[in-house]
Amino acid sequence: MASLLGVEGGHAIGDSLPVLRSLYSLGARYLTLTHTCSTPWSEHSEVPPMDQKGLAGIGKQVVREMNRLGMMVDLSHTSLQTMRDVLAVSRAPVIFSHSAAQSLCNISRNVPDVILRQLALQGGLVMVSFYSRFLTCSDTATVDDVIAHIEHIRSVAGPQHVGLGAGYDGINRVPLGLPDSSSYPVLVTRLLARPGWSEQDVKALVGLNFLRVFRKVEKVRDRLSAEEPLPLDRVTPEIPAHLTSACSYRVPLHTH
Repeated sequence: MASLLGVEGGHAIGDSLPVLRSLYSLGARYLTLTHTCSTPWSEHSEVPPMDQKGLAGIGKQVVREMNRLGMMVDLSHTSLQTMRDVLAVSRAPVIFSHSAAQSLCNISRNVPDVILRQLALQGGLVMVSFYSRFLTCSDTATVDDVIAHIEHIRSVAGPQHVGLGAGYDGINRVPLGLPDSSSYPVLVTRLLARPGWSEQDVKALVGLNFLRVFRKVEKVRDRLSAEEPLPLDRVTPEIPAHLTSACSYRVPLHTH
């Protein structure tokens, strides 16, 4: 068994590509571009649609640098326009590490069908969150609700593009029957009893799809590291108009 290190929120790197590279060298293998606040270069999911600008110029540099490093781009928590911009810019498959289907629970944190289709073309992955509010838009959910989201994503994007991203370390409302990771066999058993699910399909869901994406990201890294020069070490920061209290962005001091 293995667990990857990740960074949840681009505010953790400020405007510094060297910090991004340092996190990668320390073992981080994915970065969630935003958390519950926007950065100057990417927007979080609660920005109203009419106000969304997506990736700023430096955001595109961050995505390209992640491609070059072999760090997975995570679009959970991002706005719809940020999702679109990243899918247009990234040369490697991207992931949603803990999201669900917007068609079944219409909140901005979930993934709309139009993005599911684009994600499939790009080779990416949606890992289904078990947070009840993402599954049913309420405080309660069941194993059947998790399966409904898995099967919806599978039907729209394809069986290679869905995985599990329960989020047990950060949620307080879990589906009835799936209290923690020890209950995964319950989900597996239920899926194997459903039409259209083979043992290989379940193996893909619980891990092989993610490994496919990870391998592809590193293949892109190997190609880009030979083709592209090292990008600028510093970009000019833009201060966001407002920040939420859940996370913050601080312009780092640079010495010369």
